[in-house]
Amino acid sequence: MADWWFRASHVSQPFLFALLSLAFWYGISRVVLGWINYAAMAKPVDREAPTGYRVAIFLTSTPGEPLSMFEKTLDACNRVSYPHATYLLDDTRDERFAELSRRFGATHLELIGLPGAKAGKINHALELTSEEFVLVLDPDHIPFPEFFDRVLGHFDDSEVGFVQVAQAYYNQSRSFTARGAAEQTYAFYGPGQMGLHGHGAAVVIGANCTFRRAALISIGGHGVGLAEDLVTAIRLHAAGWKSVYVPEVLSRGLVPEDLGSFFRQQLKWSRGVYEVVFAELPRAISSLRWRQLLSYLTIGTYYFFGVTTLIYLVFPYLYLWTGYQPASMRFTEFIGETAPVAAIGLAIYFYVQRWLCDRSTETGVNWRGITLKLACWPVFLAGTMLAIVRAEIPYLPTAKQAVKGRFLKLAWPSLLLIAVYLVTVAHVIGSRMLSTPEASLELSSEAVWGMLAFATLPVLIACPAVYAAWQSRLVPSTAPWDSVDVSSIGGQ
Repeated sequence: MADWWFRASHVSQPFLFALLSLAFWYGISRVVLGWINYAAMAKPVDREAPTGYRVAIFLTSTPGEPLSMFEKTLDACNRVSYPHATYLLDDTRDERFAELSRRFGATHLELIGLPGAKAGKINHALELTSEEFVLVLDPDHIPFPEFFDRVLGHFDDSEVGFVQVAQAYYNQSRSFTARGAAEQTYAFYGPGQMGLHGHGAAVVIGANCTFRRAALISIGGHGVGLAEDLVTAIRLHAAGWKSVYVPEVLSRGLVPEDLGSFFRQQLKWSRGVYEVVFAELPRAISSLRWRQLLSYLTIGTYYFFGVTTLIYLVFPYLYLWTGYQPASMRFTEFIGETAPVAAIGLAIYFYVQRWLCDRSTETGVNWRGITLKLACWPVFLAGTMLAIVRAEIPYLPTAKQAVKGRFLKLAWPSLLLIAVYLVTVAHVIGSRMLSTPEASLELSSEAVWGMLAFATLPVLIACPAVYAAWQSRLVPSTAPWDSVDVSSIGGQ
């Protein structure tokens, strides 16, 4: 296909052709890099947890987070069967959090005004505690009683710096956004992370990760930043520590339920990942193995999707309104040449579902996740632009409960795309009926309708995004954790 694509006869406007090639081959590269990652899939051998390890759970709180959520999480931490200590790293200035900690046998550490947000509290707590192993747990995650029994055995290898487990959710059925956001994670927490584990590059997720204290101390503590988990993983791997990924659901947490919260989360991640690519990787490049470097570059360029989507969106309209086109290719020939690659991509997508963490619920065409990702292209683009100008955005925890959002504020990019499409269709039909000579009509027919076909797909995908924005107007009357029975949660 590359031989066909780069033929000189296909170049119409060199600069535009270069941009189109960048977008097109970026997409192909994601298929190739995904397969390279999947080809290394591995699962660690089960190891029984030794007795006598000194273990801690670090749970962080932030002003504005609901007390009732911590009641569920602290109750679950108290039920974890392996002997451990639980620490609540609190900067809420709310005495009720200290009382709740005492009620569930946790130690309350008041850490107020520390720089570095969540990572800053973790690093200061490391100075105040002494346990050999530390589980960093987000306050919205409910650990299963057997959590440490499935994790601690892997630390028998003294070179293992951290053990990460899968992430799953208990609120994904509450909204279209929650279901779509969860669907986006299935492949990553299953075959994706298993491939990274095989390459020796399993990454820290931020929640449900158990660290060897000596490993964190050796790199100066937990990384700080919008992508603090990725920073920490890179530094640990660069320092020579091994990682282990256990593809098991050992806790369940929350996923954003409204589109506004989801967009804010994605903006934070997209801006933070570029920070890692531009600042962290260059410093660690000489210390990472080539497989680790390739894995981190793959992760670090994920959000470039926002730029390539903009290119794809602009070119059909550029041709339909001005006649300028980047490439001179017959539409039917293009479909014929790209179909085998598309088929391979789909085959990979379905084949690797054999390694999903929960095949009973995660397999199939996860169309909500796909459409929600495509709807995020303006957010990814914004993250890219913010990274280029080095603009800072604050570290804000993801909303733990649905936030009522304004429909137009969330849906305007999709609505604008639909409006531009409809105006363009009317313009094309009108101009071809009223002012295009019959000879030109016949010669240009395939190109025009081919370009309209390319413009139609994003519009079809925009419709679920509009629905998600509309649904975000409706805030569930109950908190997602209200219906969770901690005493019965656990097991696969």
